[in-house]
Amino acid sequence: MAEQSNLKPMLTAAEVNALMESVYPQLNNQFTFYEAIDVFPGGCTVRLNAGERHLRPGGTVSGSSLFTLADIGGYVCVLSHAGPDALSVTTNLNINFVRKAEAGPIDGHCRILKLGKSLMVFDIDIVAGPDGHTVAHATGTYSIPPRKSFQSQA
Repeated sequence: MAEQSNLKPMLTAAEVNALMESVYPQLNNQFTFYEAIDVFPGGCTVRLNAGERHLRPGGTVSGSSLFTLADIGGYVCVLSHAGPDALSVTTNLNINFVRKAEAGPIDGHCRILKLGKSLMVFDIDIVAGPDGHTVAHATGTYSIPPRKSFQSQA
């Protein structure tokens, strides 16, 4: 499925990070575990700075940490392309884990497959390690709240 080619972001990565910090402070607390690295027409790059707290026994980054990165990728895309409405929510997210991820930077390359008025469909390739191998791939859908319209009453 090809992504839409007419998409233009409304927010930069720095603006999305600031918005997430204000509306979703519990994501990172005072640290920067999950962050938007880049926003571009039709997608974004997000990063998990995976440390000790993200590891399960055996030194593998937990599936829930990678799942969160996939979800954050979708959230960054919807915030940056559909507008800064923090009430956009995940309606579906499917993930396939491909190989082990170790502590360190893990990047998610996210693209919008379809952006409509009420839904955004995306996919994300999660890569890690010095060779940038895919460690997981996910597809998801975000629900976009209806825009508020103000009508004058006579």
